Amino acid sequence: MNVESIIFVIYLLFMIGIGVYFFMKNKNGGEKDYFLGGRQMGPWVSALSAGASDMSAWVLMGLPASIYAAGIGKAWIAIGLAIGYAVSWLVEAPRLRRFTIAANDSITLPQYLTNRFKASGKLLQIVCAVIFIVAYTIYAASSMKACGTLFNTVIGIDPRTAMYLAAAIIVVYTFLGGFSAVCWTDFFQGMLMLAALLIAPIFALFVINGGGASASAPAQLPAGYWNLFTNWKDIVSGLGWGLGYFGMPHIIVRFMSVRSDKDLKKSAKIGITWNVLIILFSVAAGCIGHLFLGEIEDSSTVFIQMVRKLFPAVFSGILLSAILAASMSTADSQLLASASAFASDVYKPVFRKGKATDKEMLWAGRYVVLAISVVAVLIASNPNSGTIMGLVENAWGLFGAAFGPAIMLSLFWKRFNFAGAIAGIIVGAAVDIIWLIALGSLGIYEIVPGTIAGLIAAVVVTLCTKAPSKQVEDLYEKALKTE
Repeated sequence: MNVESIIFVIYLLFMIGIGVYFFMKNKNGGEKDYFLGGRQMGPWVSALSAGASDMSAWVLMGLPASIYAAGIGKAWIAIGLAIGYAVSWLVEAPRLRRFTIAANDSITLPQYLTNRFKASGKLLQIVCAVIFIVAYTIYAASSMKACGTLFNTVIGIDPRTAMYLAAAIIVVYTFLGGFSAVCWTDFFQGMLMLAALLIAPIFALFVINGGGASASAPAQLPAGYWNLFTNWKDIVSGLGWGLGYFGMPHIIVRFMSVRSDKDLKKSAKIGITWNVLIILFSVAAGCIGHLFLGEIEDSSTVFIQMVRKLFPAVFSGILLSAILAASMSTADSQLLASASAFASDVYKPVFRKGKATDKEMLWAGRYVVLAISVVAVLIASNPNSGTIMGLVENAWGLFGAAFGPAIMLSLFWKRFNFAGAIAGIIVGAAVDIIWLIALGSLGIYEIVPGTIAGLIAAVVVTLCTKAPSKQVEDLYEKALKTE
């Protein structure tokens, strides 16, 4: 236990060191450097950072827990995510990078959508920023809750104290180093997550084959455990998870940060491969964990218990740091995306009427990082806040339904206009929330009806309102030719 604690401390200090390094390196940099890394991210860092910012602790705790408890039928979530992630890199990423450059070198998604339609009002930016802050606070709470569970299970620390500690570490390196620090910490954390998910299930399988597993045997698994085709609602809801990628700001902002189209193609290959491996072995961790451990009281700790039974303290400490990596790599990206949305889309245009300096913008964003972290910890420490997977599911659905249709239409439909974008975002978000509250018992993940409603609203309103101006159409054509 002491060895695992020491390894955790070393790992956390390493993350802080990255933040300090980029703070010293970019202390004279501006808004674009802090929030987008100056669009200078290489293919490996961009790919693994995008993946790590996506795969929060749910991939090591939430999804294995679902597979462990309910069987392989829950793997449709993994299938939907793999398909959605691949399509987002191959279809959405190339155009989004070009369009954000053509749209006045936009550094946030709300800023991009406003510039894309050459809108003079700030309504769209403000609506987007509000959704960002609400959804990201819930999303970050899931990461904080995972850190609390990890430290409590492994070291025995009070979960709430552990959440405060994790939040403090994340805030420090995000606060100091900005996008570059977040991407580089995510790069190392992505490698660690992949190593942990590859090693633990494979070793456990060898032990099972060698007769060293617990008393539980495959024949004792619940009936239908290996049935992939459980019911149509699980299939539709699982595949629906893939829709989230098209509107997930902290992931697709990585598309905007890549140096060139050439590097983007390399990033796509690396990122898709990493994603498929991570998801595949996350499912394997749940299945093999059930065979290896038998029945356990808390299914969310299946990966933790499997690692601790398999390896001595030194190795288990390193592998369990992957849960810290998963939690922190997502939380830092969410905090930075919220900060950039508030600073660029609310503070500068609304509070400062466009007169804010770069230094003001940086500090406004940093204060938002701090504020959201505090609220996220308060949510996570509430015993009635729900499970890790549940919190992620709610935030993921809201983002995908609100922004996915508007972003994709802006990239592929020349006729799409500003009114359609606002309608799609508001209707998508509203239907997602209403479905969750009033119709969640139907068993269909709210992102599916939310995305469909948002898409229909965006198309109908666009066709019923005035076509975009020639300047907007010219921007569309210019973006297609941007390198």
